[in-house]
Amino acid sequence: MPPVTSARGVPRRAAAVLAGLAMAVGVLSTTALTVPGAAAATVAAAAGTPVRVNQLGYLPDGPKRATVVSSATAPLAWQLRDASGTVAASGATTVRGSDRASGQSTHLVDFGAHTGTGSGFTLVVDGQSSHPFDISASLYDGLRADSVSFFYQQRSGIAIDATLAGGSAYARPAGHLGVAPNKGDTSVPCQAAVCDYQLDVRGGWYDAGDQGKYVVNGGISVWEMVNSFERAGRSGGDAALGDGTLRVPERGNGTPDVLDEARWELEFLLRMQVPAGKPLAGMAFHKMHDAKWTALPTRPELDAEQRELHKPSTAATLNLAASAAQCARVYAPYDSAFAARCLDAARRAWTAAKANPNVLAPATDNTGGGAYEDADVSDEFYWAAAELLATTGESQFRDAVTSSAHHTKPVDGFWWGGTATLGRITLATVPGVALPADDAARLRGLLTTAADGHLSTMAGQGYAVPLAATGYVWGSNSSVTNNAMVLAVAYELTGQQRYRAGALESLDYLLGRNALDLSYVTGYGDRYSANQHHRFWAHQNDASLPHPPAGSFAGGPNAGLEDPVAKEKLAGCAPAACYVDDIGSYSTNEVAINWNASLAWLAAFAAERRSVPAAPVVQTPAAVTVPEGGSAPVGVRLSAAPAQNVTVTVARNSGDQDLSAAASLVFTPADWATAQQVSVFAAQDADGSSGSATFTVGGPGVQPATFTATEADDDASAASCTVAYRIDNAWGNGFTATVTVKNTGTSAISGWTLGWSFAGDQRISNAWNATVSQAGSTVTARDAGWNGTLVPGGSVSFGFQATYSGTNAIPAGYTLNGALCS
Repeated sequence: MPPVTSARGVPRRAAAVLAGLAMAVGVLSTTALTVPGAAAATVAAAAGTPVRVNQLGYLPDGPKRATVVSSATAPLAWQLRDASGTVAASGATTVRGSDRASGQSTHLVDFGAHTGTGSGFTLVVDGQSSHPFDISASLYDGLRADSVSFFYQQRSGIAIDATLAGGSAYARPAGHLGVAPNKGDTSVPCQAAVCDYQLDVRGGWYDAGDQGKYVVNGGISVWEMVNSFERAGRSGGDAALGDGTLRVPERGNGTPDVLDEARWELEFLLRMQVPAGKPLAGMAFHKMHDAKWTALPTRPELDAEQRELHKPSTAATLNLAASAAQCARVYAPYDSAFAARCLDAARRAWTAAKANPNVLAPATDNTGGGAYEDADVSDEFYWAAAELLATTGESQFRDAVTSSAHHTKPVDGFWWGGTATLGRITLATVPGVALPADDAARLRGLLTTAADGHLSTMAGQGYAVPLAATGYVWGSNSSVTNNAMVLAVAYELTGQQRYRAGALESLDYLLGRNALDLSYVTGYGDRYSANQHHRFWAHQNDASLPHPPAGSFAGGPNAGLEDPVAKEKLAGCAPAACYVDDIGSYSTNEVAINWNASLAWLAAFAAERRSVPAAPVVQTPAAVTVPEGGSAPVGVRLSAAPAQNVTVTVARNSGDQDLSAAASLVFTPADWATAQQVSVFAAQDADGSSGSATFTVGGPGVQPATFTATEADDDASAASCTVAYRIDNAWGNGFTATVTVKNTGTSAISGWTLGWSFAGDQRISNAWNATVSQAGSTVTARDAGWNGTLVPGGSVSFGFQATYSGTNAIPAGYTLNGALCS
């Protein structure tokens, strides 16, 4: 557990693993090393080099820079050589000079103009060669998977399968399921005087090198995992995290694998909530771990210490509220019942935290596990309110957000004890959040301003790290990944490449372009961390146990030297070199779930393919329903800015001639993202059939789209139902509404689907008590399972949150299971 903080299938696998690398400034070990996993061949350590590169490699369309350690005052010649030794590019270094964080004199190499791909490239400067690296669009695919596999292997309460974990060395029985010698986690008592009952708190992830489980660190970790999927959905890259893409036992269940993994922790967080009828009901126990510190190493299934629940805290309760509210939003399309459980838990946690706003975890509670103390929970209140607002749209949460001092403060670095920026990211990126437009714009501006600050910091350094020279504290590598996340968010908000480049260069630092010529990610690069502080991955102390698996992320340089090993081996180190790959150096070399979560987020961002189509794609809904004798709008926009003005026309290809549409729309390089409306008309006729027609929308300079229009015939028999549509709240460019469907017939309806079309540009962002989707102006709402039966005379209500501009007219008509409804 990190007690304080600031804040296999690998594309390129090193031939050697560092088994006991001790490093100080300018000192490298050359001890014989052991490869982790099933292979046990002993090999020599890869020699260090002054030419520091990302040892995994570079993306063809990304930045490609390296750092050379040299005291030369004049530029040096460099060559980029391919695997055969042929020179692929050449140039001269830029003299950077003294780098404060590393204490080294540096030059910079920029070979970004080379976009060729391949493996085995080296950079040669002044007779010195870098480690080999790849240039490939698929460079980060392996890290995207391995960084998430870390969490499967940190699971508590389940046997770890060798076929999923990367080999028999990593397989182990389930830990902490109440099987002797374990004394947990199926019936865990509280510490003395905390409670008089026991809870089943099985599952979840072991926090770090210890086997404790902490709500405050679990909250930020699971948020980052789920947010990664949420962000990927907006960028179109969510399929890479979808079902069957990762090594989890739940694969094939129809739920994206990254959400399956996150759910393992979410279920634990839900179990940590104080039950109804008990004192402090609705709050969350702060943590659960051994009554005494266990030895290093200790296999999870052999832990004989008593497990204990620790007093509930406001911070833990708000972590639960925030992560459960996010769960309710993101899991709804895959498991509506679980999403409803999450939202109920989030609401109860919010209410409990409001009633108990100052129940703080003490710093002295650090026997057997970390304290995770937090004396200021105003940031957690802001984060929880932001997640609840994004999910429900309710005014009580909007008021909590806008009245918080954090709402207008500059964006600060985030970590488990400082979570306001998580809320800011949600409010700025989740579509349709119920905030005034100027509020949302200001938040986006605050995030991009913070990203500009990180770029400025990087520009002043020899290694381009989004971290000041004073920032090398406990968990410094997670500060790098967290700040890189802000850079990636700024890229999403603006599309400006400099932010993406900054995020990618942050990975360069973590993967070898640093003061120690070392990758901090196990299994990635020629020289990487392999002896992180961990009670099961403890090969350095017990040869029968494995090294950490590929994708494990070391905490990184810590100038504070806060453990005996660091004090002994790193005295006098420059801040960026205060790291030792030794299992005993918990202050520089531990692993932790929040650190790996931000690495996984960043790896997924970097792995996304970002090819741009030759021409913008016309975007329309796939289908629209048009009332007979009336019209329905279809929104038309482009996927990207055209190089020049383009004219898009709409014409019927085939089908019912009663359906018609004719329009000529002009999109410009400055105005292409705003949907333009086309009206589709259905002529009045006397037949009782519902015809359909296919329309093409296209023109020179764009890739066309098609949509199908279907007539809702008023001569057809109507369903026995009525619909009431009520706008509950409206503000600026947003509103919430409730829709009530009543069965006016004599037979029960088993399973219902309600459809309608908006007349304006309303866009639904989230819903409750129904699964709601929208294609253009056409909305489809399906029952949530538990409310799928409508008895005669019975009714069901569901709600949603949406945005709009201009008018916000009530829909003109509805269909229930395909038939017209009055």
